[in-house]
Amino acid sequence: MTKLSLDQINIVCGDMDASLAFYRRLGVEMPDNNVWRTTSGGHHASAANPRANNASASQEFGFDLDSTAFAQIWNSGWKGRADLNGRVVVGFHIPTREAVDDVYRDMTGAGYRGLQEPYDALWGARYAMIEDPDGVAVGLMSPTSPEKKSPPPNL
Repeated sequence: MTKLSLDQINIVCGDMDASLAFYRRLGVEMPDNNVWRTTSGGHHASAANPRANNASASQEFGFDLDSTAFAQIWNSGWKGRADLNGRVVVGFHIPTREAVDDVYRDMTGAGYRGLQEPYDALWGARYAMIEDPDGVAVGLMSPTSPEKKSPPPNL
């Protein structure tokens, strides 16, 4: 069995600026250079990575915010849905691109619902999504590969 590790919490937000203001006021460091915006507004924000500054922070993981428009790009299972505000994605790091496909196939083969079949995501990782028995979205992500990166969508 592939070893997984909790790697990310992602919140889908209906108002990126309001969510940024809330989490920043709460004390989460989300620098402006970690916010991706297009002409239609903010679509992705990442908290400062504690692992970059402290190698011993192995229990820390990523915290991201994504717009509902962007969430529908990286999760085809959510395309066209109007009820995405406040959805949470629990992300797991999987050591290889091939293992993402293997874990997805194993879980959906066992009857769990697949939301997004494995694909090469624009940020360079192999990515898939499944749903737990209570409807929580679970992301499965490989390490990124620079040669697999593609330009962001025009939202």
